[in-house]
Amino acid sequence: MIKITDVKIRIVTAENSKLKAVASIIIDECFAVHDIKIIEGDNGEFIAMPSRKTPTGEFKDIVHPINTQTRELMRDTIIQAYNRALEENSQI
Repeated sequence: MIKITDVKIRIVTAENSKLKAVASIIIDECFAVHDIKIIEGDNGEFIAMPSRKTPTGEFKDIVHPINTQTRELMRDTIIQAYNRALEENSQI
C-alpha cells in the first residue's frame, strides 16, 4: 500500500468555477504528482488526475491509480487536505 507523505493545495479563487483547487502530492517521500484537480461535482468534490489532450481532442490521464483502494486513498487524503486549507483560509 502506498503512503501519501505530503499534500499541497492551491485554492482557485475564480468565481463560478467548478475547479476549486489544484493539489500536489508526494508518495512514499520519493514520487511527486502535480496538477491533480479538485472539482465541484453534483455529488460533492472529486479529484481529476493530470491529463493531456490527444490530437483527436480527447483527454487522457497522464498518471492514475490502477485499483480502487489506491484511488480512494488519494481522493480521501486530497479532499481532507482541501477542507483543511479552506478552513485555514476562512480564519485569515
